[in-house]
Amino acid sequence: MKIRDVQPGDGGEMAELFYNTVHRVNARDYTPQQLAVWATGKMDLEQWEQSFLGHCALVAEDETGILGFGDIHPDGYLDRLYVRWDCQGQGVARALCDRLEGAVSGPVTTHASITARPFFEARGYRVVRQQQVERQGVALTNFVMEKPVTEIG
Repeated sequence: MKIRDVQPGDGGEMAELFYNTVHRVNARDYTPQQLAVWATGKMDLEQWEQSFLGHCALVAEDETGILGFGDIHPDGYLDRLYVRWDCQGQGVARALCDRLEGAVSGPVTTHASITARPFFEARGYRVVRQQQVERQGVALTNFVMEKPVTEIG
Protein backbone atom coordinates (compact mmCIF):
# COMPACT_ATOMS: atom_id res chain seq x y z
CA MET A 1 0.00 0.00 0.00
CA LYS A 2 1.24 3.45 -0.93
CA ILE A 3 -0.07 6.73 0.49
CA ARG A 4 0.09 9.81 -1.70
CA ASP A 5 -1.50 13.22 -2.13
CA VAL A 6 -4.85 13.41 -3.89
CA GLN A 7 -4.27 14.24 -7.56
CA PRO A 8 -6.48 15.65 -10.30
CA GLY A 9 -8.36 12.76 -11.83
CA ASP A 10 -8.80 10.86 -8.55
CA GLY A 11 -12.29 12.25 -8.00
CA GLY A 12 -14.27 9.65 -9.94
CA GLU A 13 -12.72 6.66 -8.19
CA MET A 14 -12.95 8.42 -4.81
CA ALA A 15 -16.64 9.25 -5.39
CA GLU A 16 -17.40 5.63 -6.29
CA LEU A 17 -15.52 4.42 -3.20
CA PHE A 18 -17.46 6.89 -1.04
CA TYR A 19 -20.84 5.77 -2.40
CA ASN A 20 -20.12 2.04 -2.13
CA THR A 21 -18.60 2.31 1.34
CA VAL A 22 -21.52 4.29 2.73
CA HIS A 23 -24.11 1.94 1.20
CA ARG A 24 -22.32 -1.29 2.15
CA VAL A 25 -20.47 -0.58 5.41
CA ASN A 26 -22.65 2.05 7.06
CA ALA A 27 -25.81 0.08 6.24
CA ARG A 28 -25.50 -1.73 9.57
CA ASP A 29 -26.05 1.54 11.47
CA TYR A 30 -28.24 3.68 9.19
CA THR A 31 -31.54 3.17 7.37
CA PRO A 32 -31.78 2.94 3.56
CA GLN A 33 -33.36 6.42 3.56
CA GLN A 34 -30.43 7.85 5.56
CA LEU A 35 -27.90 6.17 3.27
CA ALA A 36 -29.68 7.55 0.19
CA VAL A 37 -29.35 11.16 1.36
CA TRP A 38 -25.80 10.70 2.72
CA ALA A 39 -24.41 9.29 -0.53
CA THR A 40 -26.77 10.07 -3.38
CA GLY A 41 -24.59 8.83 -6.23
CA LYS A 42 -25.09 12.18 -7.94
CA MET A 43 -22.00 14.27 -7.47
CA ASP A 44 -20.35 17.14 -9.32
CA LEU A 45 -16.92 15.53 -9.77
CA GLU A 46 -15.19 18.84 -10.48
CA GLN A 47 -16.56 20.36 -7.27
CA TRP A 48 -15.74 17.14 -5.37
CA GLU A 49 -12.09 17.25 -6.50
CA GLN A 50 -11.87 20.97 -5.69
CA SER A 51 -13.08 20.29 -2.15
CA PHE A 52 -9.82 18.43 -1.45
CA LEU A 53 -7.53 21.28 -2.48
CA GLY A 54 -6.00 23.70 0.01
CA HIS A 55 -5.45 21.21 2.81
CA CYS A 56 -3.86 17.81 3.41
CA ALA A 57 -5.75 15.24 1.33
CA LEU A 58 -4.39 11.73 0.87
CA VAL A 59 -5.26 8.47 -0.85
CA ALA A 60 -4.04 4.99 -0.06
CA GLU A 61 -3.65 2.78 -3.11
CA ASP A 62 -2.24 -0.46 -4.37
CA GLU A 63 -2.30 -2.23 -7.73
CA THR A 64 -6.09 -2.64 -7.47
CA GLY A 65 -6.69 1.11 -7.19
CA ILE A 66 -7.64 3.49 -4.40
CA LEU A 67 -8.18 1.68 -1.10
CA GLY A 68 -9.17 4.74 0.92
CA PHE A 69 -8.90 8.49 1.25
CA GLY A 70 -9.01 11.19 3.86
CA ASP A 71 -8.45 14.88 4.37
CA ILE A 72 -7.70 17.23 7.23
CA HIS A 73 -7.87 21.01 7.37
CA PRO A 74 -5.04 23.14 8.79
CA ASP A 75 -7.18 23.86 11.88
CA GLY A 76 -7.24 20.13 12.73
CA TYR A 77 -10.70 19.26 11.36
CA LEU A 78 -10.52 15.72 9.97
CA ASP A 79 -13.20 16.09 7.33
CA ARG A 80 -13.46 12.78 5.47
CA LEU A 81 -12.02 9.32 6.02
CA TYR A 82 -13.37 6.48 3.89
CA VAL A 83 -11.98 3.02 3.18
CA ARG A 84 -13.16 0.86 0.31
CA TRP A 85 -15.88 -1.52 1.50
CA ASP A 86 -13.81 -4.63 0.70
CA CYS A 87 -10.67 -3.31 2.48
CA GLN A 88 -12.16 -2.71 5.93
CA GLY A 89 -10.03 -3.84 8.89
CA GLN A 90 -6.78 -4.04 6.91
CA GLY A 91 -5.03 -0.98 8.40
CA VAL A 92 -5.89 1.45 5.61
CA ALA A 93 -7.76 3.91 7.84
CA ARG A 94 -5.06 3.65 10.51
CA ALA A 95 -2.29 4.45 8.01
CA LEU A 96 -4.23 7.38 6.54
CA CYS A 97 -5.12 8.73 9.98
CA ASP A 98 -1.51 8.51 11.17
CA ARG A 99 -0.43 10.71 8.28
CA LEU A 100 -3.38 13.10 8.49
CA GLU A 101 -3.05 13.64 12.24
CA GLY A 102 0.68 14.19 11.77
CA ALA A 103 -0.02 17.02 9.32
CA VAL A 104 -1.39 19.33 12.05
CA SER A 105 0.14 20.52 15.32
CA GLY A 106 -2.95 20.94 17.50
CA PRO A 107 -5.90 18.83 18.55
CA VAL A 108 -7.90 17.00 15.90
CA THR A 109 -11.68 17.04 15.66
CA THR A 110 -13.99 15.03 13.45
CA HIS A 111 -17.66 14.26 12.97
CA ALA A 112 -17.73 10.47 13.16
CA SER A 113 -20.56 8.25 12.01
CA ILE A 114 -22.03 5.63 14.32
CA THR A 115 -20.01 3.11 12.32
CA ALA A 116 -16.71 4.99 12.63
CA ARG A 117 -17.02 5.93 16.30
CA PRO A 118 -15.28 2.77 17.66
CA PHE A 119 -12.34 3.30 15.28
CA PHE A 120 -11.81 6.84 16.50
CA GLU A 121 -12.29 5.90 20.16
CA ALA A 122 -9.56 3.25 19.77
CA ARG A 123 -7.27 6.04 18.51
CA GLY A 124 -7.82 8.15 21.64
CA TYR A 125 -10.65 10.38 20.44
CA ARG A 126 -13.38 11.25 22.92
CA VAL A 127 -16.99 12.09 22.19
CA VAL A 128 -17.69 15.78 22.72
CA ARG A 129 -21.37 15.39 21.83
CA GLN A 130 -23.83 13.41 19.78
CA GLN A 131 -25.65 15.40 17.13
CA GLN A 132 -28.27 15.09 14.43
CA VAL A 133 -27.31 16.33 10.98
CA GLU A 134 -30.13 16.96 8.52
CA ARG A 135 -29.80 16.15 4.84
CA GLN A 136 -32.78 16.62 2.54
CA GLY A 137 -35.07 16.53 5.56
CA VAL A 138 -33.62 13.28 6.91
CA ALA A 139 -31.76 13.22 10.25
CA LEU A 140 -28.48 11.33 10.57
CA THR A 141 -26.76 10.75 13.91
CA ASN A 142 -23.05 11.41 14.22
CA PHE A 143 -20.58 12.31 16.95
CA VAL A 144 -18.37 15.35 17.33
CA MET A 145 -15.12 13.81 18.54
CA GLU A 146 -11.80 15.30 19.57
CA LYS A 147 -8.30 13.92 19.98
CA PRO A 148 -6.25 16.10 22.34
CA VAL A 149 -2.79 17.05 21.17
CA THR A 150 -1.28 14.88 23.94
CA GLU A 151 -2.84 11.80 22.31
CA ILE A 152 -1.43 12.48 18.84
CA GLY A 153 1.67 10.69 17.73
